[in-house]
Amino acid sequence: MNDLLNHVAAASNTTFDAIPIIDLQGGVIQDPELRASVAKEIRDACINVGFFYVSNHGVDPTLIADVVRQAKRFFDLPSAEKMEFDIHKSDNFKGYTPLLGENTDPENRGDLHEAFDIGWEELVRSGESRTLNAEPSSTSSLVQGGNVWPNAELLPGFREALLKYYHAVVALGKTLFTIFALALGLTDNFFDDKVTKPAACMRLLHYPPQTGVVDERVIGIGAHTDYECFTILWQDDVPALQVLNTEGRWIDAKPIPGTFVINLGDQFARWTNDIFKSTTHRAINRTGVRRYSMPLFFGTDYDVKLEPIPSCVSAERPPRYEIVMAGEYVKSRLEATYAHSK
Repeated sequence: MNDLLNHVAAASNTTFDAIPIIDLQGGVIQDPELRASVAKEIRDACINVGFFYVSNHGVDPTLIADVVRQAKRFFDLPSAEKMEFDIHKSDNFKGYTPLLGENTDPENRGDLHEAFDIGWEELVRSGESRTLNAEPSSTSSLVQGGNVWPNAELLPGFREALLKYYHAVVALGKTLFTIFALALGLTDNFFDDKVTKPAACMRLLHYPPQTGVVDERVIGIGAHTDYECFTILWQDDVPALQVLNTEGRWIDAKPIPGTFVINLGDQFARWTNDIFKSTTHRAINRTGVRRYSMPLFFGTDYDVKLEPIPSCVSAERPPRYEIVMAGEYVKSRLEATYAHSK
């Protein structure tokens, strides 16, 4: 049994009651010993929890503040104006989702949030002939076509703010991929040819306060796992996120200023044969105030096969999943999420 599987065996009987905080030392770690140390921390978090916070991540806080301001402006628009960008008008799951427009947990009656989704779009630098240029992120039909944007006269600066933030977080995601590779005992460029066309979808989320009679089947987001490799989540100071541990207890992922929450998704669980956990989580906003968050779901290219990494398989740990294409897996999960609102 290799070292990675030995580590998993040693951790198999443990659970967690807190989510670790990992210092990324500014986002780009050049020192080999420091990278190895951070990779070990991340390996432990991925095996034992499936969630961790990152601090000193290198994303400019002014970019975060600007996109949060724009998100509040968008969600404050009248419902009829927001519905002009209804996600059901898009064939690639981009645009606006109204309250109860999703249902991530089939046992529930809808998710009490509204959202705005974008995907890859190139940000052309200043001094060039155009400020923005749209490109599809993959040849897959799942993401063909551009994003859906409000008119610049309606929300000036909205598109630019979102794309600047989006690209900063995508850069962080690429750095994390190199550290995830080291955490799995692979070369740091192992994932490079699998994320050549970033299948990264970003959401703006608004959770209105849930007041009145509590309906346990209507919460911010029902219990679920994410579809992609990992999620980079910014959350404001309103607590709502909860993570399910192996004892069936919900652990609060309380907001920590200056951090992102990182959680693993199903693609990594499949790639690593469940060595990296895709942990169930949910969001419930019963604080009486609005909550805003911004996840970026970072997945592999859609034409990549989700097959187990050889070091994650042994006679004692045979493959646990059928091999599927990444794009088909994500598409099936998205279609199930939105099926009830069509």
